[in-house]
Amino acid sequence: MLPISEKAKIMPLSPVRKLVPYADAAKERGVKVYHLNIGQPDVPAPQEALEAVKNNRLSLVSYPHSAGNASYRQGLADYYRRIGIALSPDDIIITTGGSEAILIGFSTCFNPGDEVIVMEPFYTNYNGIAAWTDVVLKPVPCDIRTNFALPPASAFEQAITPKTRGIVVCNPNNPTGYLYSRKELEQLAAIAKKHRLYLFADEVYREFCYTDAPHVSCMQLPDMDEHVVLIDSVSKRYSLCGVRIGAIISRNREVMRSVLRFAQARLCSPAYGQLAAEGALQTPPSYFSAVRNEYIARRNYMVDALNAMDGVYCPMPQGAFYTIVKLPVADCDAFAQWLLEEFEYEKQTVMIAPASGFYATPGKGLDEARIAYVLNIEDLKKAMHCLERALKQYRERDADTAN
Repeated sequence: MLPISEKAKIMPLSPVRKLVPYADAAKERGVKVYHLNIGQPDVPAPQEALEAVKNNRLSLVSYPHSAGNASYRQGLADYYRRIGIALSPDDIIITTGGSEAILIGFSTCFNPGDEVIVMEPFYTNYNGIAAWTDVVLKPVPCDIRTNFALPPASAFEQAITPKTRGIVVCNPNNPTGYLYSRKELEQLAAIAKKHRLYLFADEVYREFCYTDAPHVSCMQLPDMDEHVVLIDSVSKRYSLCGVRIGAIISRNREVMRSVLRFAQARLCSPAYGQLAAEGALQTPPSYFSAVRNEYIARRNYMVDALNAMDGVYCPMPQGAFYTIVKLPVADCDAFAQWLLEEFEYEKQTVMIAPASGFYATPGKGLDEARIAYVLNIEDLKKAMHCLERALKQYRERDADTAN
């Protein structure tokens, strides 16, 4: 057998997707699987996006510009200006999803062996992108008992070494749903300036905030133009996950000149995806109001249902559409697989994402899972009822085994 690369050997499996074969097998047995494992909204995309593709007049689907269509970048600059972020189209490069934006950003700003601080638990794809770019993630643990609030500055100072080159903040946070305040972001900005670090701001869930306080972007912090690299995407904002359109944004001109070289190396982002994304910029505010109210209702129901289960603890997320939940099991990876392989209730089961894959520290998150409340209320009710039954049966099974 021919050898594969050392990098291929260390690429981690996605905790969100690694159990898909078990879910497929369950469906083949006729079991209904409620997907709580992945952030795939069931909310319809805005008609403005769909109509832009449906009514396009392209006679030839040629390569778009490597930086993205000029009209779309201008439209994005106008969008950011409306939410208090002054940008020019030259500060924006369109990417094939937010994940490519992070990949190109890491490749631009960090060398192999450089260390990047992340608040733990964190978006699992950071692990894969760090392995891809030979960057070392340095976790700063956050505590479920404080709803995963930002740790004190001393925790970051202890994590900083001569190899530290950046900090990544996801706001609102995936997987915890935590919404960072201006004061917390100013703390990160002060650390970045003190140690001359890049501050990567993953803000793809900006429109999903459920508090009275407005979302604060790192791009709105003063004197941070050199430091901030903003990651954005249309996937969740407009329920357009499959069009694969994101953006990398910075006022740091040297960074953006370098980003463009990486963008040219992969040619361009999808033509039809950019059409949909540009059309989505015409989405009326009423769309976001309705979506926000829907997610608040789902969140409130699910968190109450989880906390009513014996041995379960779930904090109240303030944004995005995820939560990390502590379950009364020793190994959520084994439990998640058992849910799909062995358990069913009235021909139904649930799929969750084990939280161990959202941590860099070995042994952390073993009794936790990330759950996405992206199903409608009726399906959520069935999923929660199913999960409660499963936990009871699993614990009884473990007790019988111990005896």
